[in-house]
Amino acid sequence: MNLQHPYLMFLGDVQDQLAAKTCDGIVHWRPEWSLGQFRLPNCKADVKLDDMTLTEGLEKGAKTLLIGIVNQGGFLPEHWTASIVEALQRGYDVASGLHAKLGDIPEIAMAAEKYGRRLFDVRHPSATFEPGTGVKRAGKRCLAVGTDCSVGKMYTPLAMEKEMIARDMKVSFRATGQTGIFIAGTGVSVDAVVSDFISGAVEQICPANDPDHWDLIEGQGSLFHPSYAGVTLGLTHGAQPDALVLCHEPTRTHMRGLPNQKLPDLQTCLELNLAVARLTNVDAKFIGVAINTANLESNKAETYLAEVEQLLGLPTVDPVRTGVVRLVDNLLNI
Repeated sequence: MNLQHPYLMFLGDVQDQLAAKTCDGIVHWRPEWSLGQFRLPNCKADVKLDDMTLTEGLEKGAKTLLIGIVNQGGFLPEHWTASIVEALQRGYDVASGLHAKLGDIPEIAMAAEKYGRRLFDVRHPSATFEPGTGVKRAGKRCLAVGTDCSVGKMYTPLAMEKEMIARDMKVSFRATGQTGIFIAGTGVSVDAVVSDFISGAVEQICPANDPDHWDLIEGQGSLFHPSYAGVTLGLTHGAQPDALVLCHEPTRTHMRGLPNQKLPDLQTCLELNLAVARLTNVDAKFIGVAINTANLESNKAETYLAEVEQLLGLPTVDPVRTGVVRLVDNLLNI
């Protein structure tokens, strides 16, 4: 997928801010691509962009109407269809992160064909992939892995990318999930790829590059999560990481969505991820740990970071509270 930006964010008429979390993430990481927001009457979400009509968005240069909301079931409300059809008619491409496919809605599919516009269902890859090969390729790659889902495996590489760009390093963030794709403008949602082709898909989005170029690869799931370990395994094989960052949220009492499944201890998680990574890159190594301490008070967070660093012998940071300078510094040693 190769999305054209700037984006006009379509928030529909969602009734709370949480529903707009995908748009919030895009605005945070790609403000230069986030032109404005288009809201229907009674919308309760606000991503702090200028409100625009479809016409105003086009006049200011918007190229893609981005449906950056989430809802239970991932459906597209029927009364939004007219606005989407109008956007296609006016010249927008339309992108969605919902489970429901834009192309499965007849009015939208017919409008896209009639007006020659593109539809992007970023949860559903449109490309075809080959199985992974494990063949070594030029360039360097860093993969975020974790103890569980939603522990910072997107935020950490994005923060590292920002730091590396500031240092004039050659770097690309490689998206493997829907929000990451919107932020990067390209990528593949690996959890929707047929299992035989996950590693091949990752090889495809992280191709051979300059010897001093770094791909920072968004992580997915966890090797220890019974629901998603298969995705994590394929992603790791395809990434062939030279470097790994271990991500963790310290207040979790169980795996996300699985109350009876305990989280692994950090040392065990580190060792298994390293063993798996070395199946396709024998020189893989951890360069640091990223802890999400948002649920800890400042003094407790500082103590916890120090304890983890002492335990694992790796630079340990909170990408929000302390930044990722130390992770990037250690990356330079590879």
